[in-house]
Amino acid sequence: MTQAYQVVAQNSSEAHENKIHSDETARRYGFKGALVPGVAVYGHLTHPLVARFGEQWLGHSVSDVRFFKPAYHGEQLTITHSEEDTTHTLRCTNSEGVLLAELHSSMPEALPDPEPEQIFSGPTKDRSRPTISWDHIHPNQPFDPWHWQVTEERNKLAAQQISDELPIYRTRAHPHLLLSKVNGALTREFVMPAWLHVGSEIRLRKLLKVPDVVRSQSVVIDKWRRKGHEFARIYTTYHRGDALVTDVYHTFIFSVAAG
Repeated sequence: MTQAYQVVAQNSSEAHENKIHSDETARRYGFKGALVPGVAVYGHLTHPLVARFGEQWLGHSVSDVRFFKPAYHGEQLTITHSEEDTTHTLRCTNSEGVLLAELHSSMPEALPDPEPEQIFSGPTKDRSRPTISWDHIHPNQPFDPWHWQVTEERNKLAAQQISDELPIYRTRAHPHLLLSKVNGALTREFVMPAWLHVGSEIRLRKLLKVPDVVRSQSVVIDKWRRKGHEFARIYTTYHRGDALVTDVYHTFIFSVAAG
């Protein structure tokens, strides 16, 4: 059975340092206007899962999201949800029926193993914040750990930015917020003038709540070039105390080929 959820896309990052969320820069790269953040589209895709499963999914799931085409501010998005065996497939299309993004999710008895702690044992990146470039991003180089808090205000804003009114988010961390903080790990380390989020694998291992304090660690694990774009992937973990609560593989284009 397929179910549909509809929502109007909002570009809440127009004033962000990433100018791909501004009309002028986005058009220079061949888009018709400012792009809605991928983390927001991911947030929309999670809505049917949380509406149905609630804390069960928020505290124990693995998801893979891929972004194919941009969502633009003011577009009506349709999220369809289908399932086969134990896999849930969520698809985001615009009013023209164009597939923008797809998420596959499951709640297996055992989640995939995290990366070994040694992945963060190398010399950390220095605390300068250069403009990101091929020569400044280095595989196997971890970033300094940092802490942030799931505050009521921050969580409420994350829900409002994607028009998500599920009452569970009064006290439970929104997936939109959690994935946004992986972007935050990048922008703490680099000036990123125009970049694109292309996909993530997210393992939600334990429930995060207001007002949990999170320790975030990230490490670059790969970089490559394809079709004029320059890509990288980072691995990020969130710990609450000693407990691993979330880990994410985050793939992005940090140098976009001209349109």
